[in-house]
Amino acid sequence: MEESEILRRGLDAFAELGYAATTMRELARRLEVSHNFINDRYGSKEKFWRAVVDFALLDVQSELDHRMAVGRDDGERLRNVIVQLYRLSAKASAMNRLMSDESTRDSSRLDYLHQRFIKPFWDSIEPTISSLIAAGRIPDAPTHIWYFAVTGPALALAQDPIADRLNPAASPMAEQDRNGMADALSSLVLQGLLPLSRGDATDRNG
Repeated sequence: MEESEILRRGLDAFAELGYAATTMRELARRLEVSHNFINDRYGSKEKFWRAVVDFALLDVQSELDHRMAVGRDDGERLRNVIVQLYRLSAKASAMNRLMSDESTRDSSRLDYLHQRFIKPFWDSIEPTISSLIAAGRIPDAPTHIWYFAVTGPALALAQDPIADRLNPAASPMAEQDRNGMADALSSLVLQGLLPLSRGDATDRNG
């Protein structure tokens, strides 16, 4: 089995069961390997979890950085990064579920997620948010509130089971246009966080 498939199956297991309930026996069953495979190849369950996270987050920050770089001003930069973040989240529901679950627990795994993704992501957009606050274009709020406002809706894109119940006509949600879902959500969020000014709307409409 290729390395990418091993890590993908590991990601699905951790996302579905949570770290504590993902036993070495269950991992061996899902990966179709011997009971000692994880320890022999990765050193421990936690080291395997870290390899899974690194695999799932590969190139995510560089994609977000690119969307920031092509923005013409702070408002467009924030819009670009939120749209791209939601699109990436909608296509990576397993990592989304893992991130949501681990964010509720004070652990070394959350420290790793913070070091590997959360802090680099926030450091990349914090200057833009600060500039928009200083310009009076968005509300002044503590860092964690802005983090929740930006990322919270993205985490919800992994909640297909409740979406299927709320909108049974469109179920199964997993088979829907994921980009379309992400764009609809980012449009709603951005209308609240950063409504288009008349000048912005004119520029967009050409």
